Amino acid sequence: MQRIKSNKLRKNKKTYKQNGTITSAWALQKPIFASKGNLSSLLSNEHLEKLKSTKHRCKLFSSLEMQALARIEASLLRGARKYFDANDFTEIVVPHLTRATGACENIATMFTVDHFKENCYLAQTGQLYLEVLTPFLKKVWCIGPSFRAEPSVDERHLTEFTLIELEFDGSLAKLMQHIENVIDSMVQEVLRTRQEDIELLGTDKQRINVLPPFKKVTYTEAVQKLSSYGVKWGDDLKSVHEKILVEIYGNQPLFITHYPKAIKFFNMKTNEHNPNIVNSADLILPFSGEAVGAAEREYQYEPLLKRLEESNMLKQLIENGGSIHDFDWYLEFYKLHEGTPHAGCGIGLNRVTQYVLGSNDIRASTVFPMNKQTLM
Repeated sequence: MQRIKSNKLRKNKKTYKQNGTITSAWALQKPIFASKGNLSSLLSNEHLEKLKSTKHRCKLFSSLEMQALARIEASLLRGARKYFDANDFTEIVVPHLTRATGACENIATMFTVDHFKENCYLAQTGQLYLEVLTPFLKKVWCIGPSFRAEPSVDERHLTEFTLIELEFDGSLAKLMQHIENVIDSMVQEVLRTRQEDIELLGTDKQRINVLPPFKKVTYTEAVQKLSSYGVKWGDDLKSVHEKILVEIYGNQPLFITHYPKAIKFFNMKTNEHNPNIVNSADLILPFSGEAVGAAEREYQYEPLLKRLEESNMLKQLIENGGSIHDFDWYLEFYKLHEGTPHAGCGIGLNRVTQYVLGSNDIRASTVFPMNKQTLM
């Protein structure tokens, strides 16, 4: 099978406004640039439509579609594990009951648990727990559930999903190479071992067989592309904006780099040439949107403490009755060790599965799609 070179991407100058407003391509559940024939096949894929259903999920377990999905998920995970094993990453078992150090950014989306009459949280990320081992083990990774108290029941949100994370002693440029290679290893494992399953579910094998490196644009360049939709520098890009950008750059994986410091996690490394941005990258995938969040990390105690004290995350924590003391162990580590330059990311398994399947609905990407209506 011929592999698509991602550096030869088609640009399309079509507009995305309808009646003066942005049309949400993901909300419409169809790709804006799809050809008539391709669009028809996507919209009539009854196999994926079946997998979106969460009502009486147990009735689907005997279906060929559900069995195919389970095997595809397993192959994606095996592909990731093969890459980490081949590249000397050490797998770490991180805690899933944590203080606020287990939060991604928004404290309000954390599930609170009574831990022997003391509040703790269901973890959203193992990032900080990986970071403190990076100076000694050099390359580490983990896999586990990420919990979000998301009240929305829709095609983009789950209350629990699988997150693959890595940290290593390196730069943003090398980190993006690792991400490209992990995603490629995951996809290639599916293409090698799940031919019948992806054919059953209607996956376009050529579409996902993309050869790294992936296309990269800066946040500033992205905002310029989106200026006609009212997007200004400093705005947090919405899912519809990500969708537009992916389609502008040829409906293939797209890195958006160097976001404003004010809208990103407190310990992302400030750019040495521009103090208003951080050395960060999000990987946007067709169909699913943001699948990977990545960045270099701050590793010196004083700037790390200052960034945390000024962060919206800490403000939210205090408003919810917490304090900076949740981060005592993390700050103490950097006070003792000063750390080393390192970078890392989180890869959402379900978003990668969406990309592989060509599904705009995250509920079709996993055997047990958890939201507030699907507690089992």
